[in-house]
Amino acid sequence: MKVLQLCNKPPYPPVDGGTMAMNSITQGLLNEGCEVRVLTMESEKHPLRREKLTAEYMDATRLEAVAVDLGLHVIPAAVAMLCGESYHVKRFIDSNFAAKLRETLDKEDFDIVHVESLFLTPYVPLIRKHSTAKVILRAHNVEHLIWQQVAKSARNPFKRQYLKHLALTLRAYELEHVNDYDGVVCITRNDADYFRANGCRRPVTHLPFGIETEDVGHVDAEPNSLFHIGAMDWLPNRESIEWLLKDVWPVIHREVPQAHLYLAGRKMPERWTTAHIEGVTVVGEVPDAMYFIGSKKINVVPLLSGSGIRVKIIEAMSVGKVVITTTVGASGIEYTDGEHLLIADTPEQFAAKIKRCLEDDDYCHHVGEAARRLIAEQYNSKRLTEDLLKFYNERIEK
Repeated sequence: MKVLQLCNKPPYPPVDGGTMAMNSITQGLLNEGCEVRVLTMESEKHPLRREKLTAEYMDATRLEAVAVDLGLHVIPAAVAMLCGESYHVKRFIDSNFAAKLRETLDKEDFDIVHVESLFLTPYVPLIRKHSTAKVILRAHNVEHLIWQQVAKSARNPFKRQYLKHLALTLRAYELEHVNDYDGVVCITRNDADYFRANGCRRPVTHLPFGIETEDVGHVDAEPNSLFHIGAMDWLPNRESIEWLLKDVWPVIHREVPQAHLYLAGRKMPERWTTAHIEGVTVVGEVPDAMYFIGSKKINVVPLLSGSGIRVKIIEAMSVGKVVITTTVGASGIEYTDGEHLLIADTPEQFAAKIKRCLEDDDYCHHVGEAARRLIAEQYNSKRLTEDLLKFYNERIEK
């Protein structure tokens, strides 16, 4: 099977949840003998790290990247607002990317064009014109729901109003184009149900993020350590850490002074790196995420807004870490609270769960082992790729 994978940011090397999810698809298809070609956008925010690309990866994927200006610009944003258009989507419309896509489709025949994210939907008419391939949307999130939640938590009334506008126009676009594809592959069951309930007449399935369980058991976890790892150029991540530092950490530092919190991830805000908060180390981007995860004890993910599935939670669970998160953070994971991970939706609950885990190593080990078994059984990359190929073939045969 020949698959053209269209990405809104470079999927390799995988540096955040979105790129990990995309790279999981690429590697899974290659492992199953598919011919995969990757065409991606790159931008100032998400550059293609050419020095990190391996010859093996380039030979397998024939990756090509097109530089696109995805920066936020006042005048285009204002025009989109006045016209009632989604500025989120308009930023991804680029003539150079369209030309490269047209050239690729004219040169090669594909069975599937796999579109990563709603933001590349504007290119579906071009795909239809230049290819007979089936078009599959990989819906990483129900995008507008994220912005609805972010808008609700915004304290500045003007910012809140603008974010509400962005969410409304994105929702209108998302629902208007819900039937543009030959099939939709959501990351979570809840997202798939949302598409079906909101007018999607195309086949919809859910396929979570697949992972190969890694052995980092040789890493000694630091006692009394908590960690969060995630890209801080994603607004929900910044929002969650602000909440953690303001409403939860002071309680933990006062009642369990030996506890230490590590914050890892790229694009750390300067206000955190210069704040010198007691008991908190701002690590920034780490060279080996899995080694970092293995070296710490408790994963805290106090996500307040979002959709889809949190890949970093899946990674932490896969190596037996106990994860404390919110209902939003655990969305899309087939878990039992208290068995596979711990749910806490208020500062009081979050602090209490952290304290218990810091004080009871046996409890941490029990939850972490249950988490590891769950991921190994239900989020196996090979099995999920086989399910994806079955979905592809059903669309091709129609």
